[in-house]
Amino acid sequence: MMLTGLADEGLTVTSLPTPEILSSFHVNGGYYVKCIKNSLKMNFFLETCKVIGLLVYYLLESLVFLVVPRRKKNVSGEIVLITGAGNGVGRLLSLKFASLGATVVLWDINQEGLKETSRLARENGAVRVHCYICDCSKRQDVYRVADQVKKEVGDVSILVNNAGVVTGKRFIDSPDSLVEKTMEVNIMAHFWTYKAFLPAMIASNHGHLVSIASSAGLTGVNQLSDYCASKFAAVGFAESVDLEMRYLGKTGVKTTIVCPYIINTGMFDGCRAKWPSLLPTLEPEYVAEKIITAIRRDQEILLLPRSLYFLFALKKCVTEVH
Repeated sequence: MMLTGLADEGLTVTSLPTPEILSSFHVNGGYYVKCIKNSLKMNFFLETCKVIGLLVYYLLESLVFLVVPRRKKNVSGEIVLITGAGNGVGRLLSLKFASLGATVVLWDINQEGLKETSRLARENGAVRVHCYICDCSKRQDVYRVADQVKKEVGDVSILVNNAGVVTGKRFIDSPDSLVEKTMEVNIMAHFWTYKAFLPAMIASNHGHLVSIASSAGLTGVNQLSDYCASKFAAVGFAESVDLEMRYLGKTGVKTTIVCPYIINTGMFDGCRAKWPSLLPTLEPEYVAEKIITAIRRDQEILLLPRSLYFLFALKKCVTEVH
């Protein structure tokens, strides 16, 4: 049977399926469904093999680098910007980069802390130290100070997003203002610093993006809900931008994501691990030295202590499967 009355309107005239076509579909339909099921089974088998292969690869890679460490790159002459440089790990990183001959650009909201870090850096052999008061929670302040740095110092080639804050309360008891501040400092600031300094790195195909995240960016922690959310975001953001650089062919722009457990800087006073022998509180000097080594070896992720690598291996296998 034909559809009529449509040709005059300029529409295509189409015939309805005949009984013969319908019969053929019923006969062959079971065959097509069977093919689809077999295809799905094959895909599942291939994906499973891929997961196992990736797990073996990452384990072997870890073993190789335990025996034959990667060569450390020279950071002398690099322009290194460190946020939260007024104390703690930020200060220690500043001193270590200064001793390696880098030009250090120090950002912090604490002027007295910046002055002390600058003094110590010069005592440590730094030739060029530049200090800037910057509230990383404010986008316009980040952009303003970034423009000042580019004019007065030059293009930043190593960016270390280290500034961080923590509320340390149950989510329901956390004031809205502190939740907003946590997100603004711990992740939104990363957006603005990347926007400010990444274009020059892309143009020269040279640079290093360092995100000081946390093990709380890999798993949830009691009374750290907003902090965990910000650190999960920091890890995901850094990983995503790293993939963008690879897609663009900008292999000279490296990424290092640092996920340490509790560091003895005062931010997490009162926090204790359930298994302290497995997850000990880390000393700032140890963490800073490990971070410097990871950056100089272009290590993509650094987990401290080493017991955290098992969790990351599982995560990596899952996210690599398409």
